[in-house]
Amino acid sequence: MKILINVLIGIFCTALSMQVGAFKADPQETNIQKAILVTGASSGIGKRTAEYLVKQGYFVYAGARKEKDIADLSANKNMLGVRLDVTIQEDIDKAVALITKEGRGLYGLVNNAGVTVFGPLIEVSEKDMQFQMDVNLFGPYRVTKAFAPLLIESKGRVINISSVAGVFTAPMLGAYNMSKFAVEAYTEVLAKELKKFGVGVSMVEPGNYNSKIIKTMKRRMQQNDTSTDTQYQKEMQQLFQYFTEDRSNHKDPIEVANAVFDAISSKNPKLRYMVVPAEPEARVTIRKVMERLVQLNKKQPYEYDRKALIEMLDKALEVSQ
Repeated sequence: MKILINVLIGIFCTALSMQVGAFKADPQETNIQKAILVTGASSGIGKRTAEYLVKQGYFVYAGARKEKDIADLSANKNMLGVRLDVTIQEDIDKAVALITKEGRGLYGLVNNAGVTVFGPLIEVSEKDMQFQMDVNLFGPYRVTKAFAPLLIESKGRVINISSVAGVFTAPMLGAYNMSKFAVEAYTEVLAKELKKFGVGVSMVEPGNYNSKIIKTMKRRMQQNDTSTDTQYQKEMQQLFQYFTEDRSNHKDPIEVANAVFDAISSKNPKLRYMVVPAEPEARVTIRKVMERLVQLNKKQPYEYDRKALIEMLDKALEVSQ
């Protein structure tokens, strides 16, 4: 009887230790110690993503430029607002020093900070074009480069917020298209280069969600007096009828935040996460990619026929599964 009791106690202790081990391995628990930096976290997609990641158990360093926004973000549990203008190297260096000193390390970087410049390419000023690229392209480049040692040390993740506008183009969106097309190329190459260090790299390509990006863009155009001085008055009016300043009727970007979470937490994250609020946006994006393929193939020296193209597509689909 004594032997039986000892055996039962041993089985119970073994089962208990297995349960404790399973509890420790739970992703939600291990995430508590992981820190993520989100740039441009004061509003829109950045703020929603920062809040969502906190709910998933991460500690979030939330980048912002204004004191009030930094204070508001810091008021959230497990979130610290960080002064971070992605166009200012001094801000970036101080953010690296702060996060290093905090001692949590850095598991994830979400390069979200972004702006948009509207206008015809033959009229966009070099100043505006520089501003567009400085934030949307050189911002992720600067921040990722600065935090690379911490990300390599943690074998972490980099997520760049691109756009469906990095896949297809539209009149008056040229500067923005250029910046996001460049982010696509940057992310593809970065993924290949950081793979050797065990760092995963993904891009999230949102569609038309609720954010303040249009309001900010219009205010800047008015300050620079570029909103009316154009040969494309009709085209610009049509554009602003679609991209309205009040975007409260647009879908909340929680779907974008969830895609970022998957890119951070998944064992095998995707390179691309296209996230759009409605099926028509998905259809036009995919169709535009197909149109580019057809244009690329047409009347080239080694043009492929329909059968060969379908075979290539089938093989690509097999690889992606």
